[in-house]
Amino acid sequence: MRSGKSVKVALLGCGTVGTEVVRLLRTQAADLTARVGAPLELVGVAVRRLDRHRRAGVVPSELLTDDAMGLVERDDVDVVVEVVGGIEPARTWLTTALKSGKSVVTANKALLAEDGATLHEAAAEGNADLFYEASVAGAIPLLRPLRESLHGDRITRVIGIVNGTTNYILSRMHATGAGFTEALEEATALGYAEADPTADIEGFDAAAKAAILASLAFHTRVTVADVYREGITEVSAADVASAEAMGCVVKLLCVAERHTDPDEPESVSVRVHPAMIPRTHPLAGVGEAFNAVFVEAEAAGRLMFYGPGAGGAPTASAVLGDLVAVARNRLAGARAASESNYAALRIRPMGEVRTRYHISLDVDDRAGVLATVAHVFADHGVSIQAVRQEGRGEDALLVIVTHQATDAALRATVQALAELDTVRQVAGVMRVEGEQ
Repeated sequence: MRSGKSVKVALLGCGTVGTEVVRLLRTQAADLTARVGAPLELVGVAVRRLDRHRRAGVVPSELLTDDAMGLVERDDVDVVVEVVGGIEPARTWLTTALKSGKSVVTANKALLAEDGATLHEAAAEGNADLFYEASVAGAIPLLRPLRESLHGDRITRVIGIVNGTTNYILSRMHATGAGFTEALEEATALGYAEADPTADIEGFDAAAKAAILASLAFHTRVTVADVYREGITEVSAADVASAEAMGCVVKLLCVAERHTDPDEPESVSVRVHPAMIPRTHPLAGVGEAFNAVFVEAEAAGRLMFYGPGAGGAPTASAVLGDLVAVARNRLAGARAASESNYAALRIRPMGEVRTRYHISLDVDDRAGVLATVAHVFADHGVSIQAVRQEGRGEDALLVIVTHQATDAALRATVQALAELDTVRQVAGVMRVEGEQ
């Protein structure tokens, strides 16, 4: 680092988040200088469409460029901030920066979840910092506590709501009784859902974040391909009503767990799916588009991190926090702790994970049906915790909540139930999380 000079920053991307980063660098310049120990100087902003950004006037024209790689390769750049997203060309830009010794701050959850190993290896090669607090849960300070504050502890479980769009949709379904389609339309009209909401409602966004959280929590490289994923498109108003009858709410959860079964090596499982959780659980009260993550550790106990999980300003806040940290490291000639993946635990497939199920069946309303259904559960080694039946004329709604069993056994049970002559329809199937 050049002595007595500013820390020169290159920004890749100037959309919603990038614009907020520029604004904060400008409006908080004096405070940032005091915190870092030198000015943070924005020396270039790479964008796709120069004319559009020149007209907007947010960034001085002389700083704008459409040559991102040229900006990354400039000798005077100290830190590269990337808020473009996607796998390529972002991976090439960032590995180039890191290998040349430039520190990187990124919000790119997709790249980190798919190929974080390449970025970490490039950072080690270039002796550079790689920070990515903004990649998960927006402004919520979550990743740094996992990799620093809790580094001396043993984390056993991370469970959370990490996608604001789906949380808003499910919250509205509970509040209004609306179906999924109606709640999605409302979320889109209010700007909570993108024009193409697939990444959110199908769980891809949450799965990427789950992979990042699990990697940090369990010192094991976890990619998005290791994460079991289900979205919320099949959640119905009837599912929501049934959850409320149980004193539960439906949330799209990411769940990362450490497994320490007797006579087996330790392993981890990582999953994203809708689930019913009791209203008494701390995550049950997280409404609208907010995020919250519940961390369980052996010494620290239970910790909850809560706040806005998306949006330009919250995400930019996390980016600036990382930028201050890496800038201070450069001034001090230091580097933050590198990736910790020493544990290399086995990733347990979903079929081996023990869960509870809530199963709704439309059945013939006659004697012996319940006994037949119970026999199917017993045949597959699944214990029933609770049963509720509601008559509907010639048929009935049978609701069954199980004790924990392997997901494979529960799935096989559901398949066998669907084949019974007395079962007219398997109306709903959902996992149950939280205290039993």
